[in-house]
Amino acid sequence: MFAMRGIAVSLAIFVLVYCVLSLMVCCAWRRIWLRGRRYSAKSCADLLFALRMAPLVSAMGVTLVLAVPSFLLLEPHAVNEAMGGPAAWLGFCGIAVLLAGMWNAAAALMRVSRTVARWSTEATAIGSCPVDSKNSVSVLRSSKAAPPLITAGIRRPNVWLSWAAEFVLTERELQSALRHESAHVRRRDNLRKLLLRLTAFPGMAALENVWRETTEMAADDAAVSSISEALDLAAAVIKLSRLASLQPPTELTTALVHSPAGSVNTRVARLIAWKERRQAVSSGYSSRYVLYAAAAAVVTLAVTYSALLARMHTATEWLVR
Repeated sequence: MFAMRGIAVSLAIFVLVYCVLSLMVCCAWRRIWLRGRRYSAKSCADLLFALRMAPLVSAMGVTLVLAVPSFLLLEPHAVNEAMGGPAAWLGFCGIAVLLAGMWNAAAALMRVSRTVARWSTEATAIGSCPVDSKNSVSVLRSSKAAPPLITAGIRRPNVWLSWAAEFVLTERELQSALRHESAHVRRRDNLRKLLLRLTAFPGMAALENVWRETTEMAADDAAVSSISEALDLAAAVIKLSRLASLQPPTELTTALVHSPAGSVNTRVARLIAWKERRQAVSSGYSSRYVLYAAAAAVVTLAVTYSALLARMHTATEWLVR
């Protein structure tokens, strides 16, 4: 009975924190995003992803760091106390949230695996594209069933290039497009899309759509270092946008063109108006600030841990009753 109460209470705390923070993100993300748009596309994409994952990460942290230890350390083991209705109901809700997220992620993985297997039947390797100084990604000439240019895979991603895309793009345009896909691989955007499938919550579709569009702009910025390269990539986006409607991309993939026409037009306009200063734009929240904030949070938690455990136990007592 003690173990059952502990599991129910932990799940109840998890779902409470997760739902409250998710609602806060739903209400506040647009305002935060609008303020962050003056920074680089990479920073905006990272910020939106952090906001989307914050409820799940925070809920798991509160549960594992506070709820579980407070119950194990402060709850009497010998007391045969019946579990209250709120704790049981919230516990079931917590299980439902976790199962829904795992189901979404597993279903997306199975769908993309079947799709990539279908593409692979007629694929041939034509080269590789560097990701960084040590790693590269294979470039495969795909069958007619695949989109014009797309990156699929999480652990070992591959870039799929169709005959049509290879035919319409010049050598410089193709190299710019491949650098765009390499930026997605370097940033592990397919893995991020899988993590988003784990965080099931209604009302987050708009945030995720804006994040996807911003990641494309971030990959555009990473792929070009001069006005000529920016114009080459803009030309590639325009040409492949005429082919993309033949076969839409699947989940957990990154395609050079997969967004609505309005987003494509915005990307092309940004590339045509490319300026060297964009590469030097301040991120607004450098990694050292994140480290400082994390260190301050750890110190604060260490100093107040005992008091926090006592307060958490008081809250869980209310749930159990």
